[in-house]
Amino acid sequence: MASKALRPAVRPRLPIPNTTTSHIRPRDLNCRCTAKRRCYSSEAPASKRRPKTALFFPGQGVQRVGMADLWVSAFPATAKPLLDEIDSVLQIPLSTIIASGSNAVLTQTENAQPAIMAVSVLVMRILEREFGFATGERIDVVLGHSLGEFAALVAGGYLRFDDALRLVRTRAEVMARCSREAFEQEGSEFGMIALVCENQARMEALLDGIQEFLGLAGPGAKSDSADDTPAVRQVMVANINSKNQIVLSGNVERMQTLLAHLRQFGGHDPRSVRLKADTPFHNPLMMPAQETMKRVLGRKSGFSGGDMVAWPGLMPCISNVTGRPFRDRESLKDLLSRSCVETVQWWSSIKYLDQEEKVRRWIGVGPGKVGRNLVGKEVGMKGAVKGGGVWGITDPREIEICLKGLEDTENVEDEED
Repeated sequence: MASKALRPAVRPRLPIPNTTTSHIRPRDLNCRCTAKRRCYSSEAPASKRRPKTALFFPGQGVQRVGMADLWVSAFPATAKPLLDEIDSVLQIPLSTIIASGSNAVLTQTENAQPAIMAVSVLVMRILEREFGFATGERIDVVLGHSLGEFAALVAGGYLRFDDALRLVRTRAEVMARCSREAFEQEGSEFGMIALVCENQARMEALLDGIQEFLGLAGPGAKSDSADDTPAVRQVMVANINSKNQIVLSGNVERMQTLLAHLRQFGGHDPRSVRLKADTPFHNPLMMPAQETMKRVLGRKSGFSGGDMVAWPGLMPCISNVTGRPFRDRESLKDLLSRSCVETVQWWSSIKYLDQEEKVRRWIGVGPGKVGRNLVGKEVGMKGAVKGGGVWGITDPREIEICLKGLEDTENVEDEED
């Protein structure tokens, strides 16, 4: 994908305003929208070249009961029809689970994944319809962390929202079934553990130690290990999130054995955090989900009757598997399927956009702050800075901060160019 298809952007993360909502009325928010809509429906002066801007979306783990409530209260005309569409497409009351279900039910993989994707798209639609934000004109590249890739593909015009909802739900159901069957087979826990190191050098050494322990170092060793070790016993690096953070997935007992080995014999002592996930995503155990995705993506859209994937999209979209833009329709289908099993190259994606494409403005849309924090850490920004910034929109009150930041940096040219 030629770099001219991208435009400038940046990278930090915003401090979140007071989260108390009792003093905010929907009418107040809608009044503020009117003024901002006028500001952001206009084009930047032709004599100025705005900074490149990226739009990114969160992955699993950010789900929270009530995560759409403020958006529904503030912007019912946009939010309610979209929530009704979710229930209609999936033929389950997902909007009720999001609004008032138990945390245990929402956290189930088959509910959490479509819920997060749907709320992320809901926030984007509110930006577009209530604020006049023209995604196709204002954004130069889209990406999503793990599950967030689906919302990015919707934003980029590659997937219809209804098709994406069904894809995510189907994929999540298969993933959940894989985990249940693995537990029945092994009688042990599965999940994910995040490892945080002091710096990049420590993380790179840790990765080498992990590869060595897992028998993946050396010519041909990776394929030998994959062939010889049953999927239920495999531990994999699921995510490389930043210069000092990775995530492991697989059998919990085996991951703990790995950590003990690294500490005793490798001289590594990363901080470890067990994630709230009982499914080992991005692991060979998820191979049935990969095969299901390949089959479903090979069919026609159940809504348009055309190819499931539109090509080209409105702007480049970054693949989790390669950390680079999708090249064509067929490679998109292949890589999107493989992302069920392969490592999320988030750090590589951000470095590529920051260092090679010179993205200087970054907008995180959807629940939670994890993605924004990871981006901000890598690009060295927080909020608005000269020539760009990193913003997150997780709450209606953060819209003004983001749009004001974009307005303030609209005509600031990249000093490196």
